[in-house]
Amino acid sequence: MPVALLVTVSPRLPGLLAPAGWRAVTAAPAVLALPGAAATATALRAEGIAVIDVTGAAQADAGAPGAVLLATPEEAAGWDRVRRVAGAPEPPGARLLDVVTVMDRLRSPGGCPWDAEQTHASLRGYLLEEAHEAYDAIVDEDPVAMREELGDVLLQVAFHARVAAEAEPGFDVDDVAGDLVDKLVRRHPHVFADAGPRDVAAVERGWDEIKKTEKQRRSPTEGVSRSQPATSWATALTGRAERAGLPTPPAGELAARDADELGQLLLGLVVAARRRGWDAEDALRTAVRRYADELDAAAHARTDG
Repeated sequence: MPVALLVTVSPRLPGLLAPAGWRAVTAAPAVLALPGAAATATALRAEGIAVIDVTGAAQADAGAPGAVLLATPEEAAGWDRVRRVAGAPEPPGARLLDVVTVMDRLRSPGGCPWDAEQTHASLRGYLLEEAHEAYDAIVDEDPVAMREELGDVLLQVAFHARVAAEAEPGFDVDDVAGDLVDKLVRRHPHVFADAGPRDVAAVERGWDEIKKTEKQRRSPTEGVSRSQPATSWATALTGRAERAGLPTPPAGELAARDADELGQLLLGLVVAARRRGWDAEDALRTAVRRYADELDAAAHARTDG
């Protein structure tokens, strides 16, 4: 039996070999590679290591005794008779590389004509649609649907990043990921710098201060989307205002004893408003817009004073 050892490699990270895999490859009298390991074979050849491509078990067994065989974990499934080492254990998130690769293929010449003609403007509606569907799956506590819908949201992120990479000046998915990592580290000094308190209220106050410094924002209204539903907009603004010590509208009387009763109460108000010919969403949006203007004035007055 010529194949003495099987080394599993990553098709996504061709230059990665763990110490055990590297020792096996450099000490072997011959190195063979199944089709899935072609990228790793190319990387090894670039370092001066001879690698012979084989298509399957019969061709591998016809090689030199004591050979090491490179294969993906999927290809290795049929080689239980051979001792193996994990030559390139993939870190969590490795399959995100496949998302980028597939997206690049779809947008490149010879790919999908529909994908190739999309722009940020043509895609923006899909981003909202997929986000809403993911939200619904979370509310329904449906893990199967959640997994699928979060994938669709991820697709939109990869799609927009790929479109942006073609612009001048542009950015790519690594820029997006890099900015996100930098932001997460910067906004969590209590985790990454062991600085500051760790209770939730203090963390939220710290976030607001860090974001204010980053963005040079003068008012809590800055950076809050006005296109979100009016209830979400109101919640975001009043929460920021309270943490900043700025005025909020007086709280109304609330007879509901729990969230279910609150939902029924709000639904009843929507029905009553519709019967009078009013749009409850539009009415609340008008009130929130007015409050946002008042909040801007209060924030600027405090800064200028």
